[in-house]
Amino acid sequence: MATIEEALEIERLERDIFRGASTETQLPRTFGGQVAAQALVSAVRTVDPGFQVHSLHGYFLRPGNPLEPTVYLVDRIRDGRSFVTRRVTGVQNGEAIFTMSASFHVGDEGPEHQDEMPTVPAPDDLPDAAVSMSPERLWAMREWEHWDIRTVPQEKVDRREGLAAQQQVWFRYRHPLPNDPLFHVCTLAYMSDMTLLGSSKVPHPDEPTQNASLDHAMWFLRPFQADDWLLYDQQSPSAGFGRALTAGRIWNQRGELVAVVVQEGLIRTFRDKKAASFPPGTN
Repeated sequence: MATIEEALEIERLERDIFRGASTETQLPRTFGGQVAAQALVSAVRTVDPGFQVHSLHGYFLRPGNPLEPTVYLVDRIRDGRSFVTRRVTGVQNGEAIFTMSASFHVGDEGPEHQDEMPTVPAPDDLPDAAVSMSPERLWAMREWEHWDIRTVPQEKVDRREGLAAQQQVWFRYRHPLPNDPLFHVCTLAYMSDMTLLGSSKVPHPDEPTQNASLDHAMWFLRPFQADDWLLYDQQSPSAGFGRALTAGRIWNQRGELVAVVVQEGLIRTFRDKKAASFPPGTN
């Protein structure tokens, strides 16, 4: 499967028009994290390097064809002294499949605080999914073979009273990445779509559903390395009417809160009980 460098490859066609590479895949539709990450890379290419992305808000409008490249159209909404705003539309065959707004900031001095990191087993105390999964699940996870993903067993999840569904996952990219903070941000945008919607399936493990990301929002709070271990602390506060709301907080091993993600996804009862869009916990 494609490396993250290949998945984020972008070609500039015009000043504000880019084309994202199509990569080898076994998925029936383009992985949402790849579309969001390529859109973010396109936005980054139009912004002065002194600005760092601090948030993005995207909507998945149509399924993408994984065999075709996606063209990204960037609108320069605002270029201010402290903030820059870009709007990006991903297009295939003349139709928008994704739209995103991204905001960039130069960074200022101000008060600081953050929540406390959950207490969970260290990643080295959990089995590597590549050696612990069933052959069927391992085949499905080949799409992300360059990622080391270790799910905290439900009996060891640091539970918070009153939450309907919780899931905690350690992850990191298996290979060294370029020493470019924006590349790590775009890499995390790619990975953030992975496993989050699966938190909504925790209370319903045996119910077959059709799953797909509908929208995706991220806030980047502190510097991090995507090739170091990150804890994805996930919850699903509500599911109903064929949709599930999910949220995740991402921490580094030093206990620093580096990003927050909120996503709504399709979680519709699957009418064909013999199939599902993704294996549980992957989307």
